[in-house]
Amino acid sequence: MPQRFYRIWTASTVSALGDGIYFAAFPLLALTYTHDPVMLGVLEACALLPWLFFGMIGGALVDRWDRRRTMVTTDLLRFSLLALVTVLVLTDHANIYLLFAAAFLLGTGQVFFDTAGVAYLPEVLDDRDLETLQHANARLQGAQQALGGFVGPPTGSLLFTLSRSVPLLADALSFLVSSLTIWTLPKSPAKPDTPRGSLLREAREGAAYLFGNRVLVGLALRPAIGNFAFMACNGVMVLFLRQTLHLGTTGYGVYLTANALGAIIGAAVSPKVAARVGTGTALTLTAFVEAAALLGIGVAPSAWVAGTGELVLGMAMGVTMGLGPAVRQAIVPDELMGRVTATARLIALGAGPVGAVFGGWLANVAGLRAPFVVAAGMLASTSIVVGSLTNNKRIDAALAEAKARRAEQPATDPTEPAIAAV
Repeated sequence: MPQRFYRIWTASTVSALGDGIYFAAFPLLALTYTHDPVMLGVLEACALLPWLFFGMIGGALVDRWDRRRTMVTTDLLRFSLLALVTVLVLTDHANIYLLFAAAFLLGTGQVFFDTAGVAYLPEVLDDRDLETLQHANARLQGAQQALGGFVGPPTGSLLFTLSRSVPLLADALSFLVSSLTIWTLPKSPAKPDTPRGSLLREAREGAAYLFGNRVLVGLALRPAIGNFAFMACNGVMVLFLRQTLHLGTTGYGVYLTANALGAIIGAAVSPKVAARVGTGTALTLTAFVEAAALLGIGVAPSAWVAGTGELVLGMAMGVTMGLGPAVRQAIVPDELMGRVTATARLIALGAGPVGAVFGGWLANVAGLRAPFVVAAGMLASTSIVVGSLTNNKRIDAALAEAKARRAEQPATDPTEPAIAAV
């Protein structure tokens, strides 16, 4: 990997640590204002709703803007927002509705940062073949899970016991460090000076490209179903662990590390799994593993059994997160990367808010175990359909088509001067 990749890796790792702290502390903070499972589900939904409102427009803007500058600006704004929320919590001026607003605004920032980040990654790699992209995504996912899922949650729980505001301040500082690190990376190549259409039309171009490619449709539907299922469970997770499995604040943070530990393992082995059984087969098999793991968590008689389920679930998710984005980055033209990525994320994450609210409602009427059991059934029943769109044969054909298209492009790559200047 080129040295500039490790600057992205560093920024991602620091930010992931802050996100892990936030992931554990924010629900605990919400519990100080409400114990209503529906309200907690709404809080989870608020973080994902921006993808519904701004996802496609955000992708079109990312394809217009300098991607590095977009990431830097977004992280600086998220730092400022969390610093403000920290002050309000510290001075007892916060409430559950402030948390709704903060989650929504942070989610809006994530729309632009994640879309720009996925589109920017291929620019800093020497090669754009699938194997290189898989290894790059695996390293990013491994670091993110190690810090964001393994170290961050127990740290967030520990910091929360010291003060409700300390975890928020730690997450804010992680955004500041991330923005300063990304600023040292090369600028994106200058955009062609061509007439601009409307943002909506440009956004539709990205959507049309995605829906015209069965592999891209499958890569979007696979996480969409998963996000509906996972958010249905995550929305009530804190209640499930506290009231059903009787975990305390520290135990809650430790429990969350099981999923992260599995994800670290899954991300590390994802290129090897793809090499052995094929990327398409790996994506299908992990969906069935995720379904079995969710069912195991839902019927678990103890936190130890549920934690084992989380470990297995994390392993399957780690493999998926290492492979899916790499395929998209390998087959989508650079000039459409932001819009196609945003459309895919809109489909994938748009299901999350619905799942979160559904999970809260289902827990309210059928008990805290019900969302896990129903979500497991959904994953298992829909995996076959999605798998037919992203099988090995279809992915290989899409990669061959993308390789032929790039071979027809001019030999002089306009990105080279920016990269060589590093």
